[in-house]
Amino acid sequence: MPLETNNPVDVERAHSNPLGGVLSSYEGPRALISRDRSLPWWRRILPVIASHRITFTIAISLSFLSLVFQTLVPKLLNGAIDHSLVRHSSSLHTVVIEILVVGVIAGATGIVSRQFVFKTAYNVEADLRSLIYEHLAWLSFSFYDRVQSGQLISRANSDIRSVQMYSTFAPLIVVQSFIGVIAFGFMLSINVPLALIAMVVMPILYFVGIKMRRVMFPISWITQARLADVATIVDENVNGVRVVKSFAQEEAEINRLADAAERVTWAYIKDAQLRAVWSPWAQNLPQLGLALVLFFGGWMVIDGHLGIGAILAFNAYLLMLQAPFMMLGQLVMMGQRAKASAERIFEILDENPDVTERPGAYDLVEPTGRVEFGRVVFRYGDGPEILRDFTAVIEPGETVAIVGRTGSGKSTVARLLTRFYDVTDGAVRIDGHDVRDLTLHSLRASVGVVLDEPFLFSISIRDNIAYGRPDATMDEVVAAAQAANAAEFIDRLPHGYDTVVGERGYTLSGGQRQRIAIARTLLVNPPVLILDDATSAIDVHVETEIHRALANLLAQRTTIVIAHRISTIALASRVLVLDDGRVVASGTHEALLASTPLYAQILAQATTEEDD
Repeated sequence: MPLETNNPVDVERAHSNPLGGVLSSYEGPRALISRDRSLPWWRRILPVIASHRITFTIAISLSFLSLVFQTLVPKLLNGAIDHSLVRHSSSLHTVVIEILVVGVIAGATGIVSRQFVFKTAYNVEADLRSLIYEHLAWLSFSFYDRVQSGQLISRANSDIRSVQMYSTFAPLIVVQSFIGVIAFGFMLSINVPLALIAMVVMPILYFVGIKMRRVMFPISWITQARLADVATIVDENVNGVRVVKSFAQEEAEINRLADAAERVTWAYIKDAQLRAVWSPWAQNLPQLGLALVLFFGGWMVIDGHLGIGAILAFNAYLLMLQAPFMMLGQLVMMGQRAKASAERIFEILDENPDVTERPGAYDLVEPTGRVEFGRVVFRYGDGPEILRDFTAVIEPGETVAIVGRTGSGKSTVARLLTRFYDVTDGAVRIDGHDVRDLTLHSLRASVGVVLDEPFLFSISIRDNIAYGRPDATMDEVVAAAQAANAAEFIDRLPHGYDTVVGERGYTLSGGQRQRIAIARTLLVNPPVLILDDATSAIDVHVETEIHRALANLLAQRTTIVIAHRISTIALASRVLVLDDGRVVASGTHEALLASTPLYAQILAQATTEEDD
């Protein structure tokens, strides 16, 4: 989904939980982050916050109202001392009740304000997380080829949290800082010269804040980047735990993580050192103002130019000013971390996919399955050409095997047909339609792919098989499992089709995972099917049974088989031999064995590698 288009998450679809549980009331983001890179980072986030303007405005308004009532207390105290205790011109009982009422109102409005603030904050965080996830789903495969998953996880979690905290709480802190303005107004109403003396430290605080902002940003960026490095290492070790253990590299990985954690520690210590230098200025400068007020105010009281109640009110207002000053310093530091996090998030959100739908793209309707590769040239990024002048035609209902040495570009053919990548030159067509003219959804709904490394989700086997068709009936799921020769082992599991597989399906064997992946694709019933070494992890006996079950299904659809095994190639009525990025021979298995030495060499090499 492009960021320019608002596409709220469909509630029914997004909230479906295969494992059951309580459904969320979250309805998806109401606004998008601005794509204008010339804007300051907070301006780009502003539309998301503005989409929650009602709760946010209530929070800010009640917070401001609470501040107003808080600042009334010293004024009432001043009146009580001067009129009730000194002059005995009014009842102290009445003033006490007024102070209690004002205090209760201030507390109540403050409580409600915080509730609305937290509601807004967590909704903004959910919006940001949804937007970044939707954008990640929109990006092309080339993006994931060069970005580490740990970096994405970090930016979608800790970086979003930093931006959310600042974006929602910064305005609240600014509003709370207005207590200084209100207090200063009351101070001016009591005594102008003393009020000016109390605020003499403000210019110093302003320059301190500017300096803090400059020195905190670089270390904030470094901290977030190094936290992402730690997340990357953890993610790689969790997902690659079998590789780590098989090579006995546990200690090396622990040391690698320790080094990364040490770099994070350095960043945190440096951050703490900078805070230790600059925070005391923001926190303690107001104390200088308090000392000046006590000195000059005390002198005025002694000379009879100021009442005792006034000096106590001044002290109370100055104490109120300390909290905003302390929060102001915290605000600067939060702002620099949020800015660093926002720029890291924008590095993702400003990415554009390489594969997009052309203006006027149309759906592929009821395809017959004729596939054509016309003089295709392709390279990954700036790398060498993988395919060059690759030309092939596969007729509807035909099963064709593509055979070639490792790295010859066999799997690349499948990726181009599904538009995971776009050709560098030439064209790929289905039923005469250039795949670049078709909508991605209709294209990928028409082309099913079973990969050599099947990925299963940590949900039930039934939901894994029905992933492409969540509305499929149980009978349809079972039929797909039977076609993939998976029904027998599924029935032996403790909970059958309701058995929840472990992460990535690793509680199942490689062959079992591949059979479920085949069933998942068959359930969608695509007119074009790609088997990318889909039976490589299955023993020959089971593979034969799968082929027997697939025989009738393959006859009804166009099938491309990417394989090394002779038993898999036997599924095809025709074989394409791929070498140096182009088709060098085409024919039946028997004819190629007799006429093409390269074909025999490729099969011999594959057999040797399999035996090893």
